[in-house]
Order: sequence, then C-alpha cells, then structure tokens
Amino acid sequence: MKKFRKVLDGLTTSSPGVTLGSPSCGSAAGTPTAVPTPKDIDIQETLLSENFQLCKTVRHGFPYQPTALAFDPVQKILAIGSRSGGVRILGGPGVDCYCQHESGAAVLQLQFLINEGALVTACADDTLHLWNLRQRRPAVLHSLKFNRERITFCHLPFQSKWLYVGTERGNTHIVNIESFILSGYVIMWNKAIELSTKTHPGPVVHLSDSPKDEGKLLIGFESGTIVQWDLRVKKADFRIYYDEAIHSVSWHHEGKQFMCSHSDGSLTLWNLRNTSKPFQVTFPHGKIQKDGRKESCKPILKVEYKTLRSSEPFVIFSGGLSYDKAGRRPTLTIMHGKAITVLEMDYPIVEFMVLCETPYINEVQEPYAVVVLLEKDLIVVDLTQSNFPVFENPYPMDVHESPVTCTAYFADCPPDIIPILYSIGAKHKKTGYSQKEWPITGGTWTLGSHTYPEIIITGHADGSVKFWDASAITLQMLYKLKTSKVFEKPKLGEGRAAELVEEDPFAVQMVSWCPQSRIFCVVGISAHIILYRFSKNDANTQIVSLEVRLQCEPEEIITPSEHENNPCFSEPGSHSPQPHHQYPVSPGSRTPESAKDSVPCLKVKERVVRVPPGYQSDLVIQLLWVDGEPPQQITSLDINSAYGLLAFGNCNGLAVVDYLQKAVLLCMSTLDLYGATDPYQRLTRSPRRNRQSTSDFCMRGLSNFYSDSKKRIRTSYQSLTELTDNQQSVDMERSKSPTSVHYPTALHNDPRVLPEPVASLRASHCSPVFYLLDNVKGPGRKLSLPTDLKTDLDHVNGHCTSPISQSCSAGKPRIPMGPEGPRLSRRGPGRPPFRKAQSAACMEISLPVSHTEESRENSFSRSRSSSVSSIDRDTKEAITTLQFGESYGRKSDALPTPCLWVGTSLGVVQLIPMSIPTDQEERMEEPVTIGPSGAVQMLKGSVLRFGFMDYMGTVIQSPYEVWRDLNAPEDPDRPRRRKLVNFSPSSSQDACGEGHLAVVCSERQAKVFLMPSQSCLFVHNITESSFVLRADVVSVCNSVCLACFCANGHVMTLSLPSLRPLMDVNYLPLTDMRIARTFCFTNGGQALYLSSPTEIQRITYSQEMCDNLQEMLGELFTPIETPEAQNRGFLKGFFGGNAQTFDREELFGEAAAGKASRSLAQHIPGQGGMEGMKVAAGGVVGELARARIALDERGQRLGELEDRTALMMTSAETFSKHAHELMLKCKDKKWYQF
Repeated sequence: MKKFRKVLDGLTTSSPGVTLGSPSCGSAAGTPTAVPTPKDIDIQETLLSENFQLCKTVRHGFPYQPTALAFDPVQKILAIGSRSGGVRILGGPGVDCYCQHESGAAVLQLQFLINEGALVTACADDTLHLWNLRQRRPAVLHSLKFNRERITFCHLPFQSKWLYVGTERGNTHIVNIESFILSGYVIMWNKAIELSTKTHPGPVVHLSDSPKDEGKLLIGFESGTIVQWDLRVKKADFRIYYDEAIHSVSWHHEGKQFMCSHSDGSLTLWNLRNTSKPFQVTFPHGKIQKDGRKESCKPILKVEYKTLRSSEPFVIFSGGLSYDKAGRRPTLTIMHGKAITVLEMDYPIVEFMVLCETPYINEVQEPYAVVVLLEKDLIVVDLTQSNFPVFENPYPMDVHESPVTCTAYFADCPPDIIPILYSIGAKHKKTGYSQKEWPITGGTWTLGSHTYPEIIITGHADGSVKFWDASAITLQMLYKLKTSKVFEKPKLGEGRAAELVEEDPFAVQMVSWCPQSRIFCVVGISAHIILYRFSKNDANTQIVSLEVRLQCEPEEIITPSEHENNPCFSEPGSHSPQPHHQYPVSPGSRTPESAKDSVPCLKVKERVVRVPPGYQSDLVIQLLWVDGEPPQQITSLDINSAYGLLAFGNCNGLAVVDYLQKAVLLCMSTLDLYGATDPYQRLTRSPRRNRQSTSDFCMRGLSNFYSDSKKRIRTSYQSLTELTDNQQSVDMERSKSPTSVHYPTALHNDPRVLPEPVASLRASHCSPVFYLLDNVKGPGRKLSLPTDLKTDLDHVNGHCTSPISQSCSAGKPRIPMGPEGPRLSRRGPGRPPFRKAQSAACMEISLPVSHTEESRENSFSRSRSSSVSSIDRDTKEAITTLQFGESYGRKSDALPTPCLWVGTSLGVVQLIPMSIPTDQEERMEEPVTIGPSGAVQMLKGSVLRFGFMDYMGTVIQSPYEVWRDLNAPEDPDRPRRRKLVNFSPSSSQDACGEGHLAVVCSERQAKVFLMPSQSCLFVHNITESSFVLRADVVSVCNSVCLACFCANGHVMTLSLPSLRPLMDVNYLPLTDMRIARTFCFTNGGQALYLSSPTEIQRITYSQEMCDNLQEMLGELFTPIETPEAQNRGFLKGFFGGNAQTFDREELFGEAAAGKASRSLAQHIPGQGGMEGMKVAAGGVVGELARARIALDERGQRLGELEDRTALMMTSAETFSKHAHELMLKCKDKKWYQF
C-alpha cells in the first residue's frame, strides 16, 4: 500500500490491458484521456467491440391496440395483428413470437395457410405480405402493393393457393400465393350485380366458398347485397338485396344455408332454395315494445354458425344489444338451441373466432372453444361445458392490468428465490377456470442451455407490485403485492384529506429490491416509502410508521457559513437517535400555528392486522405537509440490509433512517450537507415581503397536481404512447400533443402568482413530472430536457437513472410534537407546489406566457454556461442517486468503513462516512453515527449511477444480510442471529494493496476515481448533444462494463475502468417518456423497456446471447400430417351435387385468365428467402438450424412413406391369400354351380 501511494504521481497511460490514469483538462467529447498510472495495478480488460451486438429478444404482454385474429386449426397456433403493424404469434409454452411490418401500417386481416407454415397479412397501406413461419424468426417472403384499390377483405380456402381479395370499390381480385402475382381473373362489381341496379353495392365485406361446391364464391357487399358467383361460367347464380347493411356471413356446413348479421341488430338465415326472402329473421336482444315495434339494437358485428353431431348448432355473435340499456358492457352471445347465454366482457370486443375440430368447411364443425380478442385482453371460452367457463391464460397478458408505472430487472438471482415466490403466489390464484388444457398448443420449445434465474418487477398505478419469472426468455407471474393494504381507504368529506383522495393515490413510483436479503422497498406517488420483509409464515403485526419533515427554502439562506453550527454538522455522536427525535432547525422555521399542517398524504392503519405469508410491511415512512405545502416527490432511495439503514432524498434534501431501531438518523437540506465545502457561490436573497396564508392555494395546486399526474399514470397506455403511435397527428401538427393536459388552473388564476415572465419559467416546475417527454414530438425535433425534469423522469416511474432505483425524504416518528419541536424552513406565498430542482447549468425554457395548448408542447432546450461556479437563479439541488457501500470516507482513512455515496442534480458527488455497531445486541441498542465529511467531486449533469471495483477489475457488491425469517418459530438451541456478507475492497486484493475504484456516471460524463486518494483516473464525455437517461455497471462475458441509454435513443457501452467506447448503436429513433422511464439494464447483457403501454420488450447487447438466441426461441411450425377428409358415403356423394371437381389453376392461371394490369398491383420481393433467412438466423447457427429442420421434415415424410408402403404390402398379401383361397374353393365347380 505504501509503495502504491508513493507512485501516485507517476501514472502511466492505459491501453486495453489497462492501468489506471487521471484526466487532463479539456478532454474532447467521447475521448477518454489519462495520465500515467501505477504499474502495480494492472487490470486486464477483456471486453472488445466484438463482444457486443444489439438485438431484440422477445416481447411480453398483450399486443397493444389489437386489430385482427387468426387461428391455424392443424398447427394450433394463434396470430394477433395490431394497429402499429405488429403481429404476435402464440403457441404452447415458450412459443411466443413477435413480427413487425416495416411500414408500420395497421394489420387489417390475417389468414393462415393452414398447416403450411405461412401467414398472409393484409395491412392498411393496401399491401399483402406472405410470412414464412418455418423459421424461428419469421420473415416476409413476398409483398403485393395495390396501387389503385383499397383492400377490405381477404379469404383463402383450405388447401388452396389462390387468395381472394375484396376491395373498397366492390371488386374481387385473385392472388397466387406461391408467386404472389395477381391473376387476370377479376370479378368486377358491375358484373356481380344486376345491370338494372342504379347504386354501387359498396365495399366487399365478405368472401367465402360454398361448402357444397368450391366453384361457387359468396360475395357480401356492405350495402346488403349478396351474390353467389359461379367461378366456372363467370356469372351470378343468385343475388340477394337486403335493406340492412351486412357485417358478416357464416355458412352451414352442408352448404344449403347461411346466416348474416346486420347493422340493425338482426340475424337473417337464408336458404338457397329460395333467396327472394330470408328463411328466418331474428332480433336476439330486441324486445317488442308496447306499441308493437321492435327495440332499436346495436349492430351485430360478427356471427358464427357452427354445427355439432350430437346436438343443435351454435350461433355465436358479438354486439346486438338494445340502445336503451346504457352502461352495459360489451357482450358475446352464445345461442345453443333455445338457450341463450350472454357473456359480458371487461373491454370492447375486437374480434372473435370459433375453434373447431376440423379444418374442412363441408364437415360437421364440432366447435370446442371461442377465442375472444378484446381491446386489452385475450380470453378463450370453453364451449364443451354448459356454464361456458374460460380457460386459464398461460400467457402474461395481464401486465397492464393496472397501468405500469415502473420496472426493475434482475438477472442471475439466487436460485431459491423463484420457487419460494411461486409457492407463495400460487396460494392466491383465481379459481373457476375450465379444467381442460389450454387449446392453443402449437409449436415446440425447449429450455436452452444458456439460462439462469431472472426476475422482472413491475409497479402499477393502483399500488400493486408484480414479480415475474423471466428466465429463459419466458414470462410468468410469481407473486403479487398490494401496497394499498398498508393504508386506510381514503374517505370523502374529511376536510383537507378529501382533497387528497384521488383515483390512484398509491401509484408506485420506484422499487428497490435486495434478492439476497429479500428486503423490498416501494416508493409511492404520495411521498411515501414502504419497507417489506419476506416471511414464509403469517403474522399479526402493527405497522410502524415514521413521519418525516423534509422542507427547505434556499432563497432564505444567506451564506453557507450561517449553517456551520447546525446540529447536523456537530460531532457524529450528536446524530444518534433519541426518543424525541430532534431535527435540524433552519432560519426560516415555521411558526407554532403551522403544526396543524403536519399531516401525511395517506393514513397508515393503526390497528393490528393479520398479514399472509410473503412480503410483510415492516416500516412506512411518509413525508409531511409543511405550512400548507405538499411534500416534494422522492427522487432517490437506497437500502442496505447489512447496515440496517435506508437513505432517501428529494429536491429539498437527504434523510437517513435506521429501520432496525425505527429512528431517523439524519435529516438535512442538500446545502447543509456541504457545509463550508459548497462548490457553488449562492447569491444572497432579499427577505420575503408578507407571508400570507397559502393553504388554499397550495391545496388547489396539490389537488390539481394529483388529478393531473395520476390520470396520466392511469392512462399511460393511451396518452404516454401517442407520441409515436399517432404518426398522423405528429406529421400534421408537431407543436401539439394529443396527450396534453391543462396545467392546474389555480396556478394561472391566483393573483399572487409572480410576474408572467417568471411564471412562464416556473410553469414547468409545477406541472406533473409526467409532462417530461410529452412535449417532444416529431422525428425532426431535438430532444433535450432540463436536468431537473429528467431527474423526475428517471425516478417517478422506475429506477431509470438511480443505480438501485431508490428515493429520498426526511423523517420523524409518529409522536406528537409541540410548538417547540424542530422545524424546517417554509415557502412564501405564490410558490407552486411540487417544484423540481434545476440544473446548475444555464437553462432556457421556451414557454410562452399565454397558457394555451401550444405553450405546453414546446420542447425544452438548455445550454451550458461557461462557468458552473455560480448560481444566480432560483434553484434547488435534488438528490438524484444514493448508494451504501464499504469505502473510504476521507483521504486519510486506512481501512474501508460503511459509507453513503450521494449524487445530486448539480453533478456533485459527496461521501458520508458512518459508524455502525458490529455486535448484534449493540446494533439494536447503540446509535449509528453519521457525519458528512465534506469530500466533494464534480461531474457534468445530474449524477445517475455509482459503481465500485477492486484493483482486479471485479465489481464490489454492497454488503448484505443473509435472509432470515423473523416470524419463524424460535429454536432455543439455535437462536437467530444476523449473518452478514461483507464485500470489503481489501478482501480480494492483498497483493495490490488496499483501496478500490469508484465509477461515477452522470447524464453527460463518466469518471473513475481512485480511493482513498479520490484522484480522478479516467474521464469520458459520453454525450454533448443529448443526455443519459439510464446508466448501470453490469457484468457481460465474465467482465464488467458501463451501459448507458441516452435520450436520443443511443445505447452505449464503455469499458471499465478505462472508459473506452465499445458499442454505440442508434437503437430508438425517438425516445418517448414511457421508454425513458422504464428502460433498465441488468447483468448478462440484457435490458428491457415498456415498448407499449401493454408490452415489455426485452433486448440484448451481448454478442454471445445474439448467437444463442436461435436456440432459445421456440419453433412455430412442426411437421403434422393434415387430417384426411371424412368419407361422404355413396348416397351423400351421389345426391349431394358435388360430383364435379374444381381446378382453380385452370381458371385463374395465366394461360386461361391472362396477366393482370401492372399498374393495379406491384410485387415486392421480401427478405424471407434464403438470403433473408441467413441474415435473420445469424450465419452458421441459422444454417444448421434450417438443415436440422429440413432433415426432420424429410425424415418425417420418409417415415410416413415407409408406413404407407408397409400397409400396402400387407394389403397385397391379404388380397393374394384371399384370392388363392377362392381359387381353391371354386376350381372343381362347373359353370352352372356358381
């Protein structure tokens, strides 16, 4: 160690096999600079650019804004199309594939080539696409773009290679599926209808073959006209003209009847023997009124007419309810004989499909289930049971059950945590599902060799938290925790509390989880923190609550020197928790009367409650209202189980809580933390004029804030995604956002608001944090946000920027305090609530004074000042990240001690050492002492992430306590004691001396410091034109790197400790708020984000995982022999009229029909051929996979051929034997004896 300290001044330049260095001034952006480092410390960096590649792995959740549905009855796979051009293909467990059309056009219709491993999609841009499903990542083989007509309906007969395409003009075209070329055979609308008809029949809404004769095509037009077209003779067999518009048509399997659904809520049954009038007209939900007229009903959008052998047919339809029944939910009606069952749905029905045993339309259908695609759910109804139960959905379709507000991703978790969470969560599963197996079982999937335990945590707007098993690229819910059970239900009409009752007061803002100790922390939007401990046993417990006051006013602070005598800066021993819990008093202390306002936003349950096994609340911390102003949102949090401490902060300051002793150890403003070492020169503020009561004003502000922000959380799947989902509005009017919400009116109408130029600057600070990226629209707009807003962006809905996703505040126990109690400074009148901390850099916010819709949609921009040493504006410095760990609080320290690393929105890093009793009994009785050391480091932009490495290049984990069940029965022979695991920097590097490296990443810079000397060894300016939203120190390929996600959509990785750029990929062309607040990295080269309000997209930036991805994905297509058609029998075939065969090739081929006009449609070759498959599958691995698939298919066919040959040989031998016996029997008989 001594030798190492002596050579600190002679540092050498580093290379991939790196030694440590410190930066020189004026480093260019993206260029790490270093000066000589000690040769004693040589970290061999093994990561290269070749180790990184960015690609999507799998998408979980429910398809956002679904539009279409299709099912392959032989392969038993399901396809769902969406408005954004996505296609999800689902099969058995692990078979889940996502495809995306490059155009992004909405999917109108899906058609499987049944048992052929292909799918046809019709999109809103009038393009047909043929997808190859015989590879793990489907690709487009062909596309056909219609230039002059719009596609409205498609139909592909079973075992046919000719696709019928209906258009908006009423014409029907025919496409060859193999070549994707248009046939010259066209059914023009004016030929289909009678010449005497004076009106256009409208778009084609239905096409289907007659089950009786494949040469007859039934065409349905929107106006109510139905035509059966004889394809052979090219003329109409019959025409039906009905008064009501048609929505759908369904055949009886015998081909003698068909049923239509209409816009007036009626069903008509037509018999081909007499098409002059319907055979039957019914209004299933229309009652006869007193005057004899039928009730007006809503349209029946779709009907399915399915037959059974053993009972009467099913008639299943959606819609058709009467208009006078307001408030009724969408319904699916099942008519079986005289029984009518109405199933109410939670969401509007997009599409439904009846699943049948046979793919042949001329056989008895035998329906067994109905797949119902809702706007936000997918359900399957069991038709084989009289009460029609639903199947339990094995897919994670309920990610958005309540809107997702934050995410966390943990890879390589302890192997025992997933079974434990599953066993606890399984006890609370819903019942009443069908006992039968889930019917969608297609494809194959095997557990790959590159798997390890992974867990995804999602926080939701209703206060619930879900734990998901994400191992092996699957997703399955393990456990659900409801944080709202800790609080009393808010009641209306209770004074000020009534104004706080909002629709989502428990919304989860961020989560922090320690898998080893199983301690879990939740930060809520109502400025509360809940600490949970895990137990396998239920318990009766009383929830302990701490109420924390964390409020300050930097404008009233004259100079830092006035606070040198603040109690928080006395000797460390003065910070020991006392029964009365003293707090720092600032000059602007509140008056005794203001104690009435010391209330939290929520009320914790005071009675003893029984908690089930699982996560049980151990402590609730709430920030208090102060002088009529609501508490500021928590921006950072860290918890350490080995220390028994929890730290959190916001734009007012920092607080540290001892959750073992349930006491507040530290509560002070950010400025107080610096003491005399404040790196900024803060200007003197003049005193306030008059302090009027602001309670009414602030209450209105909070109420508006809550209603505003929580509505945005609750409807995040709508508003927060329209930035990219509604491209039309983006192109038409980039300056307006469809998601904009008016600012609280109280802020605009109150006469005490500051002059308009200042108000325009402060408007952004009183608006909810959910406005952050709402204002950024259009591909050409520069995305740059103020640091203070990004701080809230990153912390309000997930740990997007904080290293451990945590939050901060200050606390006091729930003990009545008199007027002489401690108090913090207050704000003056006209101060809008929930103001955000601003960056130290100069910031320009272009918000017009007029409070119009456009004024809130202007993008934020800022420019850095040439000097960051002065702050001449009204600013606050937020605590943006916190991390506990073993480190060196002072340069003179010889041994590491427990420390708290603090990062702020002004780019300041401060180290706070702590003294924690080591003995278990002393730890529960003796106080923990904390004293800020004054050690300060500076970076550009808000500090986002801390990481620690030893001199061997290994990440130093924070110490933790091994999990123990506090509610387990006591064992007298083996008393429970705390077992701590400590990763001391000196434990693994005796040869290199004591000390460690600290990695600090801000929104602009990354630096590596040498501890305890606090020398900066490496610096890298990550970006100048944008800013980092999320950064993490992660392990990849048995090494360590720094992964960053920028606001401009770039994903970067930097080597450690040299900070060499390894990867920089422009992954997302536009970053919206949803992605920014949910993006998170984890170990193993993986990351995830919320790609839509209902879907989680997982990605990898590891080349190794990209290479192994093909092995991990499921197979969509499995070779299955197509079931044979039933034998119709002699009499049925003779009298059935289906004697002549129908050769479509002869009719539609080029020889007979000629070529279609080139201007009508344009053929576009796809990337799904062999060349495209090579790219998509990834070289040799993909080639081997395809060869294996081809061999499997060939072997399957050879096996089938061998079986058939053996069967033929057996039949031939049997025939020969019988013939020989007959010959012997008859050889001696005369002719007249026969």
